[in-house]
Order: sequence, then C-alpha cells, then structure tokens
Amino acid sequence: MMLEKPQKEDTQKKTKKIIHYPQLDTVIMIEETIQKMDYPRKTEVWRALPKKVMYQTFCLAVDYLENSGKILIDKDSRLIWTWNPKMIQKILSSGVKIR
Repeated sequence: MMLEKPQKEDTQKKTKKIIHYPQLDTVIMIEETIQKMDYPRKTEVWRALPKKVMYQTFCLAVDYLENSGKILIDKDSRLIWTWNPKMIQKILSSGVKIR
C-alpha cells in the first residue's frame, strides 16, 4: 500500500497570492486621504485617492493601518482615523458600534 502525497494545488488555492505590496508613499497617501474625509467607506477612500492604486494593494494597506491601530473599521465598513482623539469621542458618543 503506497501513501499518496498531498496535492499542492489544494493548499495553493486556499491561500491568496499577493501580487504587489504597498510602498510607503502609497500608505501615506491613503492615510492622508482618510484624514481628509469624514467617516468614509473603504471604497470611497479608494476612489478618492489622488493616484490610482490596485484594489488588492489598497486593501493590504488598509489592513496594515487597522492592525497598527491607526484606523478602526466599523460594522458598516466605514473607516475611522484613530489618531484624532476628539473625533473618536464624537463618533463613539453618537452611538457607533465598533467591530
């Protein structure tokens, strides 16, 4: 009885292939755009960027900003810039629930 090797195709399909990582200037551009906008949705920020960015690259940068604590994403996929304590108090006092 021979044991079969696990097929690599199955494991490769489960993981997302990252084509392009964001550069520092791209992350800074996204940060500045989020700061200028008032409680925007993720896609609204992407469309408002001054330079075109692949959506996958944009999502990686947003994930980085969320993991680093610079933004929060609420249940409606709206981005909140957290480095502004006055704005956070205003948003939280209005009853917004954070995921």
